[in-house]
Amino acid sequence: GLKVKGTIHWISVPHAKEAEVRLYDRLFNDENPAAAEDFKASINPESLHIIQRAYIEPDLANATPGKGYQFIRLGYFTLDTQSTPDHLVFNRTVTLKDSWGKEVKKNA
Repeated sequence: GLKVKGTIHWISVPHAKEAEVRLYDRLFNDENPAAAEDFKASINPESLHIIQRAYIEPDLANATPGKGYQFIRLGYFTLDTQSTPDHLVFNRTVTLKDSWGKEVKKNA
């Protein structure tokens, strides 16, 4: 049969809320940056992506700081403590799929 590679989750734009979404990744590209001669050379330049105009479910306008929310197929997010009602900011805390373990296993 046909293997589905992804699913799209639709949100009604007229009802959606706008938010800033921060997608964090590993800070270092090496498993042990302290072992490198210069740990700064191991810094992952792609460790933060900011989506300025993400559309989220309207109920998330009432989100509570410190509580986790699952964003479909992206991971778990928390409301940033510097969010305001006029500028919601969500930070990804955990991805749904961790590829670091696979990478370590592959290189072992």
